Amino acid sequence: MARVRGGILIWGWAPLAALLALAACEAAPPVPDPVPPPVELPAAPPPETAASAELRAYFAQVQASLLSQDLLRTDLGGEDAPFTDRNLTENFLKIAFYQEYDRAALASGPAESPTPLTRWTKPIRVSLQFGPSVAPARRASDTARVSSFLTRLSQLTGHPISLVDANPNYFIHIASVDERAALGPTLARELSDVTPAQLASVTTMDRNTYCQVLTQSDPATSTYSTAVVVIPSEHADLMRLACIHEELAQSMGLPNDSNAARPSIFNDDEEYALLTRQDELMLRMLYHPSLRPGMTEALARPIVQSLAARLTGGES
Repeated sequence: MARVRGGILIWGWAPLAALLALAACEAAPPVPDPVPPPVELPAAPPPETAASAELRAYFAQVQASLLSQDLLRTDLGGEDAPFTDRNLTENFLKIAFYQEYDRAALASGPAESPTPLTRWTKPIRVSLQFGPSVAPARRASDTARVSSFLTRLSQLTGHPISLVDANPNYFIHIASVDERAALGPTLARELSDVTPAQLASVTTMDRNTYCQVLTQSDPATSTYSTAVVVIPSEHADLMRLACIHEELAQSMGLPNDSNAARPSIFNDDEEYALLTRQDELMLRMLYHPSLRPGMTEALARPIVQSLAARLTGGES
């Protein structure tokens, strides 16, 4: 939204006798219409670089190819993708109690490792930041989508989540390939424990990594303290929205993917672009008061089985 600078009206004093004399001999001059204050127009984005243009074309081809294969579905999961309480239990345990990347192995590649149940306990305060290359209309659209999805996540989990202008603990960056290359110092300020390998995974993000989230947690309490999501601004529309859904949902405490999870966005097969019904149930389970941060898979299993049966009607 454009910011308007208000004008200043200056009132002067004159002797009363002089005013009366003037009023007696002539009509008061008409008051001129106020001059509208100047409006600050948003700066035009800089010209697109060759690297960004090439990546934009590549992502457009990727989205078109996936859609031609009937992937990137936007439904909640149709009759062709049923799941039972047993499916929900096993998928939740696989996705919530394992993480896709081992911190020590991040520099060399993915390495799944077990993790205690980890989630947010403090309110999530989200800062949405755009690179200069993102046009105003695109910023407005992305902001509306992020805000809507944050509201949905808050409703599903019962956890307070909001977009803020100050004191954030969750940062979303939507930026071009050139802008991401310069994000290192910013990310280091936002994530106090970030490693050089983690910084490099963002600033030199491979084009086959469509988007990324980094979370910082307290190992003593198994609770998140900070998160950073990075989304390439070159993405085509649906994949851009898919990045918002997957990375924000995963950062709530569902850090893994499972090829057995269907219908789900927590699956590397790209069948679903947006949050499904099963994903919604996993988020509800994750923040259910019967589960606590720090729980192991073995301790949580009977609770998860009970929750899954209740949420699905007990269809095994």
